[in-house]
Amino acid sequence: MIVFNNVHKSFGTIEVLKGIDAEIRKGEVGCLIGPSGSGKSTLLRCVNGLESYQRGSISIDGTVVDATSRDIHSICARVTMVFQRFNLFPHRTALENVMEGPLYVLKENRKEVCERAMELLDRVGLAEKMHAFPGSLSGGQQQRVAIARALAMRPEAILFDEPTSALDPEMVGEVLQVMRALAGEHMTMLIVTHEIQFAREVADQVLFLDGGKIVERGSAQEVLRDPKHGRTQDFLKRVMHPA
Repeated sequence: MIVFNNVHKSFGTIEVLKGIDAEIRKGEVGCLIGPSGSGKSTLLRCVNGLESYQRGSISIDGTVVDATSRDIHSICARVTMVFQRFNLFPHRTALENVMEGPLYVLKENRKEVCERAMELLDRVGLAEKMHAFPGSLSGGQQQRVAIARALAMRPEAILFDEPTSALDPEMVGEVLQVMRALAGEHMTMLIVTHEIQFAREVADQVLFLDGGKIVERGSAQEVLRDPKHGRTQDFLKRVMHPA
């Protein structure tokens, strides 16, 4: 469903992505792992046009992603994104945040959007918080609202950019539980994460990036339990057993 073909991306003279080739199939969970600065988040942001790339191509279900194209807004509706820092509107309630996209981007009926938004907040365990503002919610609750907001667009795929990295440790589990449920429902997901145990549980495919390249790829079993490349082995040792 998401195909990367020789993708190159530079910021000025610094080449961040150096020829990425990969494919995420419909209903598949792909996890991007690797050290900071390896290009994971940049790759994710290129998928829905938040960043433009210079060479190669990215396509979603056959449609080429081009950040300068007039079709980029429809692509963003088909492939939604959950960020590290939630990016909720602070002056809108949880319910209003979830309703925003379907109302103003998709131009859907307000009553139907409201009903779906309430169902989604209930689905992520926040029905009682629908009228709360983000400032009164914990980080884990805000991130679950962000996931509900992404789902409100009825996306074909969801991108997650380190969705638990800004959370206190006790908040991480409640967000991962929602993501596990989505994986169980075969939602297509591409996830940048440092949660290795979570990746072991849900990933159909793991891609290890380092220096803007895919160093190793395969199933969670292959990459996370029996990595072949020395760089992958070293990274996993550091992540699993930090000094």
